[in-house]
Amino acid sequence: MEEVLEQPTGRLAATAREAVRLALPIVLGYVPVGFAYGVLAVKSGLSLANTALMSVIVFAGSAQLIAVGLLAAGAPALSVVLTAFVVNLRHLLMSAALAPWLSAWPRRLLALFCFEMTDETFALHLSRFQRGDRALGLTLGINFVAHASWVGGGVLGALSGSLIGDVRPLGLDFALPAMFIALLCGQLKGRPHLLAGLAAAGLALALPGLGLGRWSVLAATGLAATARLLAEPLFRKPAPARGAK
Repeated sequence: MEEVLEQPTGRLAATAREAVRLALPIVLGYVPVGFAYGVLAVKSGLSLANTALMSVIVFAGSAQLIAVGLLAAGAPALSVVLTAFVVNLRHLLMSAALAPWLSAWPRRLLALFCFEMTDETFALHLSRFQRGDRALGLTLGINFVAHASWVGGGVLGALSGSLIGDVRPLGLDFALPAMFIALLCGQLKGRPHLLAGLAAAGLALALPGLGLGRWSVLAATGLAATARLLAEPLFRKPAPARGAK
């Protein structure tokens, strides 16, 4: 973190502005979904402090929403922890994808980065890293902006919980899928990526019927990525014949 804070004030401000600009699509998704989480959390019996603390410490939208439901149903703490662990196993795949670009980072910054990484920031960083944009300060700044927006949305929802009966008619639950669709569109750079995305979507819809339950998304991601890798030779342009002009 010292490497980031030691930047000149003007440069640090410019990095902060760029982090906000790049993270804005994520913020627009996190605030309404975080708001919905905050409403559900207080209705499930969590205090304002615990609602905010979960967003600060856990910072995992799907896991937090599931945890709130389990806590409301009186599930034991171990069950809540194990469920959140299984839901977030997809981070293994995300870590493997980003590892080549982060291998030179010091461990303390890696720990901070991993703590604040989500599906959405992963997609944004992967796109940046592939373009050669690997600025450390900007990377951490994007994570911080996203995290702050999630915490802020949750606190707003918790404060407004007594005024709202049901968040579903407001359509706030669609903010997260809409955000994922927007991030996915930025990753599609040709037919191979498009086919991999369609395969993952189709498998994610089909696998739950086979009894995979919450494992279906993780399995669909792994199968689609493997299929994309195996099909790589089909998308390569043939090398020009020797001597051809």
